[in-house]
Amino acid sequence: MSNATTGQVSATAAEVYESFFVPALFDQWPQRLLDLTGVRPGDRVLDVGCGTGVLTRAALERVGPQGVVAGVDPNDGMLAVAARTSPGAEIHAGAAENLPYPDDAFDRVLSQFALMFFQDRRAGVRQMARVVRPGGTLGVLTWAEVDTSPGYAAMVDLLRRLFGDGPADALLAPFCIGTPELLRTELADVSGDVEIRRLDGEARFPSVRDWVHTDIKGWTLRDLIDDEQYAALQAAAARELERFTEPDGTVRFAAPALAAIARE
Repeated sequence: MSNATTGQVSATAAEVYESFFVPALFDQWPQRLLDLTGVRPGDRVLDVGCGTGVLTRAALERVGPQGVVAGVDPNDGMLAVAARTSPGAEIHAGAAENLPYPDDAFDRVLSQFALMFFQDRRAGVRQMARVVRPGGTLGVLTWAEVDTSPGYAAMVDLLRRLFGDGPADALLAPFCIGTPELLRTELADVSGDVEIRRLDGEARFPSVRDWVHTDIKGWTLRDLIDDEQYAALQAAAARELERFTEPDGTVRFAAPALAAIARE
């Protein structure tokens, strides 16, 4: 079963996530995070909360054959996809709060859109700092607050009106530490100076129908909305979210992120 507060999805949802969410939202970020944290050939890189491996496989290309990339995630469905799509990476089941690595094991320790779902964020960040070597870099991406992403703000409002707080709050979960102040609080135990910056991003879906399919079937809402509700949502979204479409029917709207970079 899915769990909105921890971002845990079913195996089927993980496959939809990889096929639809990655091109719509996540493919635009890995190279930017690798650049911000100075990942280079030969580095040892850890991807915490690796999900289906979008950042993991980008790091593999960057570090080359002399480098090492490991990915860790608590979700079996996500890990199965990551193992398939990231050959050459060391993929492990595990939680951020208890990373299965010795101290100072990595040059760069990264987490892309996962910190929001750590069971204990401060403990997870302390673990990330523990396994990065002196002189290494820790980098985290989170979504900026939902009001900066107008398409998702509208989708949350639509879900709340149609189905109540449960589905709406599930869609809100990824935006829960979306201000620089909240993010800095979560990284308060990092010893190095933390730089936080906002990065422009964009959500891109082939159509409103594809957008709804991706957010419901590829995320924790899969277990919260039944087939009849899904059909009702598709019908309502076709009317009420049309303003986010381009003339060709594709969907585009702002989806900015926050990057926190700490050099240990």
